[in-house]
Amino acid sequence: MAPTTIAFDLYGTILSTDSIVKELAKIFGDEKAKVVATQARRYQLEYSWRINGMGMYQSFGELTRWSFRHAAAEVGEELSPEQEEQVMNAYNGLDAFPEVEAGLSLIAKTPAVEAYVFSNGTEAMITSSLRTSPSLARSSSVLPASRVVSVDPVRVFKPDQRTYAHFAKVAGMESQVEKLWLVSSNPFDALGARAAGWRSAWVNRNPDLGWIDGLSGAVGLKPTVIAKGVDEAVRKIIEIDVEGEPVDG
Repeated sequence: MAPTTIAFDLYGTILSTDSIVKELAKIFGDEKAKVVATQARRYQLEYSWRINGMGMYQSFGELTRWSFRHAAAEVGEELSPEQEEQVMNAYNGLDAFPEVEAGLSLIAKTPAVEAYVFSNGTEAMITSSLRTSPSLARSSSVLPASRVVSVDPVRVFKPDQRTYAHFAKVAGMESQVEKLWLVSSNPFDALGARAAGWRSAWVNRNPDLGWIDGLSGAVGLKPTVIAKGVDEAVRKIIEIDVEGEPVDG
């Protein structure tokens, strides 16, 4: 029997994109740093969707660089080349969310589960994060560099269906996509995986709101499970696939 395969989204799911604020504060001060961090993340994602629709491609690293330039300009600032490299280096060393290590520890105790990182980021960005995040470095046996899957080889970004097909091929699960799980805090990703025939666990990073994604209703798809954190997502997946508990909905 094939192991349960969990693909973890990286940015916003495993790694906190807000953790860049402390580095930005050294350049812009606290108030502007928060605005730049929020807007850069917005533009980073927006650029990936826009460039998909345009049939063009630039690496996620390049889109990230331009998203920070855009966000800085909106608050009347301009990054020097040295500051830009400072920001990019910090982005490759984002902090993991506090509950992530517990989730990965649970996988380490469950031989029937195999974990991957599946990200829009380039392989260099992902492997840098795996090395520099303390909790991810401690979990290297669960998420080794050999289980890093970037969309870069197919030159499109999630939720383009070719990205999920690419992961299934790399993981040797092309004929069993219904056995794949995606864990993501990004609604577009959680739905993209479902559209590709996967199951998904959506991590709700906003405790004041539940699943309210309007596109979900429009297309008749929703995450297989909803969790408050990565650890709960892993626990629910193990309950369903390993222990045989019914799906919550």
